[in-house]
Amino acid sequence: MEKIVHSICMDVVNAINDDSALVGKLFGKIEQRSGRSRYQAAIVLAGVICMLLAIYNPAVKLLCDLICIVYPVMKTLAEMESIEKSKCKQWMFYWVIFGLFTIFDLFAGYDFLFIAIYWLPKCIFFLSLFTPSCFGVETLYIDEHVSLYVERLAEAVAIESVSADKAKFGELIRMAEWTKNKLELFGTVCELVYPKSKQLDNGEFVKLPPVLLGQLGSDPKKVTLLIYGHLDVQPAEKANNFSDGWDTEPFVLVEKDGKLYGRGSTDDKGPVIAWINIIEAFHCLKIEMPVNVKFCFELMEESGSVGLEDVLRCKKDEGWFQDVDCACISDNYWVGTKKPCITYGLRGLCYTNVEVTCCNQDLHSGVFGGSVHEAMSDLIYLLDNLVDKNGKILIPKIYDKVDPLTEKERKRYESIDFDCESYRKSIGASKLLYDNKAELLMHRWRYPSLSIHGISGAFSGNGEKTVIPCKVTGKFSIRLVPSQNPEEIAHLVEEYIKKLHNERGSKNKCHVHSSFGPHWLTDVDHPNFLAGRQAIRRVYQVEPDLTREGGSIPVTLALQKYTGKNVVLLPIGAADDMAHSQNEKFNKDNYILGMKMLGAYFYELAEHIIKDIP
Repeated sequence: MEKIVHSICMDVVNAINDDSALVGKLFGKIEQRSGRSRYQAAIVLAGVICMLLAIYNPAVKLLCDLICIVYPVMKTLAEMESIEKSKCKQWMFYWVIFGLFTIFDLFAGYDFLFIAIYWLPKCIFFLSLFTPSCFGVETLYIDEHVSLYVERLAEAVAIESVSADKAKFGELIRMAEWTKNKLELFGTVCELVYPKSKQLDNGEFVKLPPVLLGQLGSDPKKVTLLIYGHLDVQPAEKANNFSDGWDTEPFVLVEKDGKLYGRGSTDDKGPVIAWINIIEAFHCLKIEMPVNVKFCFELMEESGSVGLEDVLRCKKDEGWFQDVDCACISDNYWVGTKKPCITYGLRGLCYTNVEVTCCNQDLHSGVFGGSVHEAMSDLIYLLDNLVDKNGKILIPKIYDKVDPLTEKERKRYESIDFDCESYRKSIGASKLLYDNKAELLMHRWRYPSLSIHGISGAFSGNGEKTVIPCKVTGKFSIRLVPSQNPEEIAHLVEEYIKKLHNERGSKNKCHVHSSFGPHWLTDVDHPNFLAGRQAIRRVYQVEPDLTREGGSIPVTLALQKYTGKNVVLLPIGAADDMAHSQNEKFNKDNYILGMKMLGAYFYELAEHIIKDIP
């Protein structure tokens, strides 16, 4: 009711201030002749109407009907004459409701209709239907434009913005320009900020793609939301006789069984375009945005966000983040496939390269095999002693600083809607490390884990090449949790690898290098999170799960660092979307309902966030 009254009041204020419209002209004349402000006149008129509606009066039905008919008739006729007809569905709904009330009034008892308490609430109810923001007409607009949104996502997927491929640099630029054009259609002021060129290990300088920044609205009375997303994608290719690739062309969006298949559909082009679509809906419906919005869309996220922090640092120095009140990222996923969640924690990362060298060139195994300490054998030994078959990390002291589990935290995991068997089937695993839901989730999110990713320098092509590689590099990472210091973990890893190498007695050279990033954990009761949780309740009609994520999203910490404000992770993708993998998809329902949830989030932010909140 508070929202309805506030929204109606805003509509009335706008109407009486519009001197180009009939209502504004009338109140303007009253202001001139009486010497009283048009606001005072409006308050007096509203008071008189409320008194008439609230007291026993034979003319009260006529007054209520005039209020509920005259303005809607004018707006309906105007909408029928308009080209866009974007609010037709709203007014169709209005007249259906009005018809039902009219039938009720016709058959209700005469005495009942003159009960004072009936007419005032009825009038307020119909006034609320006049107000687009209360009515939620933007959700109806979304339903009417689903095919447009699917086509738009298809356009974005068709742009092969693979940041890891230097040959695709032009596609990265095209993706940035495409998104910039879409943002500018509804008035966003955009700029493409190019980071400094990156120097490779061989001394070559490589030009980096731009970071797309934008601003929509600058009302100092409104909350300012910073939205982050990325427009680059992972490499992808269709399956052939030699590779296990996609079932379809990865850069052609394919709709099948309610799923939208395509590279970047869920990571992260789909969510980015969902933001664009909902804001466009507000614009087309001429609904005032409840918040100011700033955009930060990068094109190097899949390659380590190279250059982004330089841009963020420069923009902070320029004061670009000064008015930001909170930030939101939609670049992660639900814990399951049916129930939405909101994420408050991420694990950190310690990524390690172990390089073993045995000679100065590759050797023929038939000629040199049996005469040298082979680098590959040493590396396999080292990697095999990192983690046991149950997933336990074998590096000493690695668990020493893991926070103890509290009973409150355990209950939070137990309450999450998650099915271990469905999860197992969705990823195609024959057996999980844990059958208990809480244990499985905790080992995904709140305990460290070690994964071996690959070996470079060794032969992996087709055929039977019998070569002894001179140098091989093993790659593995440890996901870190709160209280684990990344630098300390990197030191423990390096010392352990050296110890293993010495114990093996190999004379080969072993070099260890680690890079790392810290964890992220925030308060689930912050107003930004409360707004997100309420938005999910409004659209999905469920209480969202409060989750942590096993992966790392470094930009979360970067945004928190440079804005000094709270960051929320508000996913709209499902757990089985297969981001980074073959046959990546985005459920059509997630796409459409996600837009509606993001729109509700705007309204909830305006209500929950107090300006300049720390």
